[in-house]
Amino acid sequence: MLHKQLIYCWQKWLLPIFMPATVQIVVLTLGVLSILGSTAPMSHAQAVFPTSIASNAQLISTTRHIQEQQTPSKSTVLNATVYRSPDCNCCGGWIAHLKAQGFKITDFSTPDIETVKQKYNVPDNLSSCHTAIVNGYVIEGHVPADDIKRLLQEKPNVVGLSVPQMPVGTPGMEMGNRKDPFSVLSFDRNTSVAVFNKYGGES
Repeated sequence: MLHKQLIYCWQKWLLPIFMPATVQIVVLTLGVLSILGSTAPMSHAQAVFPTSIASNAQLISTTRHIQEQQTPSKSTVLNATVYRSPDCNCCGGWIAHLKAQGFKITDFSTPDIETVKQKYNVPDNLSSCHTAIVNGYVIEGHVPADDIKRLLQEKPNVVGLSVPQMPVGTPGMEMGNRKDPFSVLSFDRNTSVAVFNKYGGES
């Protein structure tokens, strides 16, 4: 009889007092263990306190995700969207050149390439067969990948770069050992043009 009375008193009076504090201690302990990377107690704890553990795990996952997003990436992704005419074969050679240099390409074939050039304010005297947008800069024509990388590193206040026309020997316009001299030109919003790089010719 005394045993039953003690159990009754425990369930009736003492358990409601001690249980909330006990739950808090257990949940807090499991939270600390999960942060430290301990996975052993989790499976048992999830059966006892599934809601609390799930919320805690979600919070930790979200925090880690935010930290990863805030950590600068050591590698710069080179994104290039290339607008070209479907009838132009040399554009494919230039795209292959960029891919080999680590650029991620979105190839957009359009019969209305002139509208693209007008949209991105490419001067008529600097136009070529294709127009690309690389990390926000306009790249017109067969500009070598090294010049684009230099542009992205230096970040000058220009709209972009251009190799006017289609000089032989530029990436995508290879014809054996023949290389015409050409210049890579930069242009800004005021259509001011400057020489960004210069390549000599070989006969």
